[in-house]
Amino acid sequence: MSPILEIADLKRLAKRRVPKLFFDYADSGAYTESTYRANESDFYRIKLRQRVLVDMSGRSLETTMIGEKVKMPVALAPTGLTGMQHADGEMLAARAAEEFGVPFTLSTMSICSIEDVASVTTKPFWFQLYVMRDRDFVLNLIERAKAAKCSALVLTADLQILGQRHKDIRNGLSAPPKLTPKHLFQMATRPRWCWNMLKTDKRTFRNIHGHAKSVTDLASLNAWTTEQFDPQLSWKDVAWIKERWGGKLIIKGILDVEDAKMAAETGADAIVVSNHGGRQLDGAHSSIAMLPRIVDAVGDRIEVHLDGGIRSGQDVLKAVALGAKGTFIGRPFLYGLGAMGKPGVTRALEIIAKEMDVTMALCGKRRIAEIDESIIAENPFKG
Repeated sequence: MSPILEIADLKRLAKRRVPKLFFDYADSGAYTESTYRANESDFYRIKLRQRVLVDMSGRSLETTMIGEKVKMPVALAPTGLTGMQHADGEMLAARAAEEFGVPFTLSTMSICSIEDVASVTTKPFWFQLYVMRDRDFVLNLIERAKAAKCSALVLTADLQILGQRHKDIRNGLSAPPKLTPKHLFQMATRPRWCWNMLKTDKRTFRNIHGHAKSVTDLASLNAWTTEQFDPQLSWKDVAWIKERWGGKLIIKGILDVEDAKMAAETGADAIVVSNHGGRQLDGAHSSIAMLPRIVDAVGDRIEVHLDGGIRSGQDVLKAVALGAKGTFIGRPFLYGLGAMGKPGVTRALEIIAKEMDVTMALCGKRRIAEIDESIIAENPFKG
């Protein structure tokens, strides 16, 4: 095997080891996928300023996100069906993140449950909340997150209605997968994945199955998830959630200056500039393109993070230089997980950290706290 040097190496390996329907789920965007592509390509348009003959010793990437110490300004993003990239995926990724020293965020639509992840971790993780029509279920999720001692609630604001991802429809995506001839063939060509899946009992949405009313089998689970995302979710619901949670709150899915201003008024601890990885409104701006405008508007009132398009440590550094106090990575850790399990997640984090460290030094900086727009030579997205 050739050495794993960049996130793209993990992506290629994951594509060989994960059944097509689940790899495509992680690697797809809505409609034409133009926003998904822009999330990545817009980072390349930002040019760095090289500096020389400066003291590059004693470098550190350590900082804080919402007051929590982190080894670098990176958190693992909430991603659905993570446990279908690799058996027990959320549990493995959470352990890798904890050992590395960065936050892990568990999705409502995870395969492993809140309790599953809590059983294999020793430090608090973050929990991402989707607001469903069934408010009793939402309250149940919040209470379960409290019981697991989650240190932050990440409220996703941009999934009231599901954007259409053509690959998922064509692949007949479900969890667990339907045992059609096409799916059986896909799985048969991924024996390592199948062997690991046979050794676990975690193959469905365990945050929902057995917890939501009337969800007792796979048929009722599929029907429930299809109809439960609440299109009536509004800003007034944020206050309701914040009151019942009582802890640190992050609002994810902000891509507009006016929305950022409204989010800052809620008393949330942070917002995440995000377009859901290009999986919702195709044709929207990339996350990095909107970051400077949003930082200019609210950066002095609320902590601003960025999610979407990060594929390297250089991308993280560029986001920090443009005002982000932290970043979220989804696909990079999913590629690592699908490629190699827990060691793959660790490798993804190592790659990003090394790229950040080297790039920071070559920009003439020693500490992440020193990173600002002074390291940017050219920025087409200036606020």
